[in-house]
Amino acid sequence: MNVILTREDLKKINSFLEKLISSSSAHSVLLIDRSGQLIAEYGNTTEIDIFSLSALMAANFGATAEIAKILGEEEFTLLFHKGKNENVYFTAVGQHVIMVILFDDKTTLGLIRLKIKQITEELSQVLIPIFEGKKEIPIEGPERVV
Repeated sequence: MNVILTREDLKKINSFLEKLISSSSAHSVLLIDRSGQLIAEYGNTTEIDIFSLSALMAANFGATAEIAKILGEEEFTLLFHKGKNENVYFTAVGQHVIMVILFDDKTTLGLIRLKIKQITEELSQVLIPIFEGKKEIPIEGPERVV
């Protein structure tokens, strides 16, 4: 699937991610597509191999979707992994995107879930037109390729 993100799209997306980080005390958030491609990141990800993490998270989400089907569910729309020092919560945003939130024990799962619910509803309004190809792409500048 070919997706075009404009600077304005990324600006809107990053404002939602910043809002999530500041309101939840999570330290990082990633937006990835279902194939594992990184769309956007925000927070403290300097010590993380985010490209490998993105691919593995998408695979994990895909495997869990198959488990859901075996159990008669359409899909499990959120996943949570608790570790000794790090926690990972990820959820579907529309049909094409997965939001991955990384946080430690300084914040609670309840707070993360509350903030994600608010943000994903708003963020999906930005992402749906992008991934469903229903937005008009402005042609900028006088240059055209013929």
